[in-house]
Amino acid sequence: MSIILDGLVTALQPINLLLLVLGALLGTIVGILPGLGPATGIAVLIPLTFGMEPVSALILMTAIYIGALFGGSRSSILINTPGDGSSVAATFDGYPMTKKGQAGQAMSIAAIASLVGGIMAVFGFIFLAIPLADFALNFGPAEFVLLFLFALSIVVTLSMGNTIKGFLSMFIGLGIATIGVDLQSEVQRFTFGVPELIEGVDFIVVIIGIYAIGEVLYNLFNLNQPKATDHKIGSKWFTKEQWKRSLAPIVRSGPLGFFLGTLPGSGGTISSLFAYSAQRQLSKDPAEYGKGKVEGLVAPESANSASAVGALIPTLTMAIPGSGATAVMLGALIMIGVTPGPLLFEDSPDMIWTLINSMFIGNIILVILNIALVGVLMKVLHTPPKVLYPVILLLSFIGVYTLGYTTVDFYILLIAGVIGLLMRVMNYPVVPLILALIVGGDLEQEFQRSLVIYDNALGILFASPITIVLGILTLLSLLYPLLSVWLKNRKRKKETPSQSM
Repeated sequence: MSIILDGLVTALQPINLLLLVLGALLGTIVGILPGLGPATGIAVLIPLTFGMEPVSALILMTAIYIGALFGGSRSSILINTPGDGSSVAATFDGYPMTKKGQAGQAMSIAAIASLVGGIMAVFGFIFLAIPLADFALNFGPAEFVLLFLFALSIVVTLSMGNTIKGFLSMFIGLGIATIGVDLQSEVQRFTFGVPELIEGVDFIVVIIGIYAIGEVLYNLFNLNQPKATDHKIGSKWFTKEQWKRSLAPIVRSGPLGFFLGTLPGSGGTISSLFAYSAQRQLSKDPAEYGKGKVEGLVAPESANSASAVGALIPTLTMAIPGSGATAVMLGALIMIGVTPGPLLFEDSPDMIWTLINSMFIGNIILVILNIALVGVLMKVLHTPPKVLYPVILLLSFIGVYTLGYTTVDFYILLIAGVIGLLMRVMNYPVVPLILALIVGGDLEQEFQRSLVIYDNALGILFASPITIVLGILTLLSLLYPLLSVWLKNRKRKKETPSQSM
């Protein structure tokens, strides 16, 4: 108990509190800008940690990390432009809430959802860090193949009523993911002689193109439709009824995001999409999702925040990054003399408990900052279209350029924008494409490794109890739309005779 209190005292030192506030503010700003997510924010701001004590440097990086996750949903909610991949799910119901005049309510309740998810994950970190790190070691190539397939299947079920379009969208994403060099055979695929495509297409470029550029093009081609600037501002605080509806999704999604965050490579994007999919499937009115339903916003926000804490577990306990941001953080920690690994908890317990307390305090600071900024950020909605749309385009191109410093990404951005426009006009779901693009490369590599180990696909399915369970869940997920229609038809047939009588 004394070590916990010592960590709290260290975290509350004026200099560390100042670093928490500074990191939270910088992270929020970085998160709002398209393409600059937590990984870029930490990488750019690493020089600020030079000369710092290891504890202070870790506090600053952690504040930037969770701050960027908070900030990413701001632009998703206001202008349908995700700050990074983990903020994509916030666009599904967050932006429709803005169009309904509920921008302030969406941002304030999203901040609270992130706070609750983050705090739940901090407690999970305290009690489950070592056991979950040990469990994550059980995930080999076969387990990851089934995990990715389950993720894809559950996201396709989001397209209920458009399941065929959902599968087509997923295959487009998988097709884009094959661009580049196959790491197993070293054969170039679909690069068309362009050297910049050898390493593949950055999914962040596609996300920004589909959402930001696609949104601008859609509004330009639909001048009679309400623009972002036509929306009413509405209240800055959510209602009791909205909170009552949100509490259960927040509490459910936090542990889910935390667990998925502990799996190396899963990241906040998969966690938030999983949480959104699960919440929609559990809902009595799934058709209302995507139209501004508050439950569809708070579930992925809670999971995303919890995932960020969960991703620190493999990073600190096994020196295995749980996400892109923690990979950058891992390098920075080694650079300042901190050696992550199983012995870190024994050799430097004061540092770990200071970090845990800092995450707890940092989440509270972030909620205060984000709610305080609601009024300022909502002024974006008053910006005239002739100013707002060029600014969105400028930020998108700047954000994309900073990812790879190549003009080829500009062409990919524009192509993705046209794809986003066509998919919106033709009512194709975007989520399966995005997730397939994110996990496609890893899915292919893990599948090829699994074939080497097990010789055939059937061997992969029965490789371990984990793969069997994930295989069953994948099958149930794919059958869910059919079962749902069958149950509705059966219920309708039962009600018809009673009504006629």
